[in-house]
Amino acid sequence: MAYATTNPYTGEVVKTFADATDQEVQTALDTAYTAFQSWRGTSFAERAKVMSAAAQILRDNMDDYAALLTLEMGKVFGEAKAEVTLSAEIFEYYAEHAERLLAAEALPVKNPEEGQAMLVHEPQGIVFAIEPWNFPYYQIARIIAPQLSAGNTVILKHASNVPQCAAAFDDLMRKAGLPEGAFRNLYLARHHTETVLNDPRVCGVALTGSEGAGAIVASVAGKALKKATMELGGSDAFIVLEDADLEKAVKWAVFGRHWNAGQVCVSSKRLIVADAIYDRFVELYKKGVAELKAGDPMDPATTLAPLSSQKAADDLRTQVDEACKLGAKAEVIGAPVPEKGAFFRPVLLTNLENNPARLWEFFGPVTQLYRAKDTEDAIRIANDSPYGLGGSVFTQNTKLGVEVARRIYTGMVYINHPTMVKADLPFGGVARSGFGRELIGLGIKEFVNHKLIDVVDIDAPF
Repeated sequence: MAYATTNPYTGEVVKTFADATDQEVQTALDTAYTAFQSWRGTSFAERAKVMSAAAQILRDNMDDYAALLTLEMGKVFGEAKAEVTLSAEIFEYYAEHAERLLAAEALPVKNPEEGQAMLVHEPQGIVFAIEPWNFPYYQIARIIAPQLSAGNTVILKHASNVPQCAAAFDDLMRKAGLPEGAFRNLYLARHHTETVLNDPRVCGVALTGSEGAGAIVASVAGKALKKATMELGGSDAFIVLEDADLEKAVKWAVFGRHWNAGQVCVSSKRLIVADAIYDRFVELYKKGVAELKAGDPMDPATTLAPLSSQKAADDLRTQVDEACKLGAKAEVIGAPVPEKGAFFRPVLLTNLENNPARLWEFFGPVTQLYRAKDTEDAIRIANDSPYGLGGSVFTQNTKLGVEVARRIYTGMVYINHPTMVKADLPFGGVARSGFGRELIGLGIKEFVNHKLIDVVDIDAPF
């Protein structure tokens, strides 16, 4: 793979990095397992000290870390700072809660006089993390904070276009006091994935990425009999019922679709609007999107960032063209975007019923818009997707919102808000959006051994 920093705003190749050698990979595995042997025996208090230190370093150097995000993948600087803050909050969450989340659990037994049973949660070894470019720090934090707090160690293969962000977290954890080798970023070539997963000291893989990448890595992990968690794509439904607060729903729809330039697996990609308010909603939505300003992502006035690369912009344009060939109607919204840089002018797609394009994920500022006859129809449209990551329901009747949310086949649903990411909420999906969960207690327990210890009276019957 070609690891390189290419500024999406200017197109300039800033710096390139060589792939890791086979020997470097083996050395990293050796070092990670040596670190595991000692790290697994540390107290939760010792691990929490490292997590807290990492959080504080991020907060103290927020602008520096954020600028690197903007440089490598084009994120608007204000959003970049928000990602640094979120990453710090994840470290702080596990510093505070890891010990409680992994506390031994007494099990109810039928005949207590015969003995006592408990579950203990123990680390297993090296976790292999494969992460994408759209949230370079958050994606790392949400796997290493829980897994290091559990006593595992981690080897990271990050996306090839954010090599400096990956290296920054390597340096961050050293500064925070993590033992050498307990977390290591490597610029791995494709064939190294199999090398790492086949190593008996590696207990599993956590991947966030595309369906294609997930299928390949899950296959390798399966052959190696290793556990895998997969956080894949999404095409979240944003349902607006007839009684919704229309102006606020529109505001959240514009944000939900276009934050991070629409390059978010939980973006509000499919807007499903009740017939009675559809025309007014679309009118206000177009106005809101047209007010977005494309430009230098370091400029506070910029509200629409470039995509992560020129290839990403070109691929998205091809995808829109293919959708139109299948019968979709595309409307370009807003002022022309700069010619220089990986910008993509927002597009609204309609006429998608019975169109294969309705099943696609558009990773950028492309909105799919659907008119729903009623609530039942809105639920039908929402579930007409191969994905099942997040979703939203906007209504002033929160009881109804919860009822609708329960009927949407996804891993997450938010009432009156776009799908969000927070340190104290779980993240994950179903269907082609993957399997497994990250964050809170669910995430920290993905790669630990839930060991039964049963103390039995020696005279108890078999």
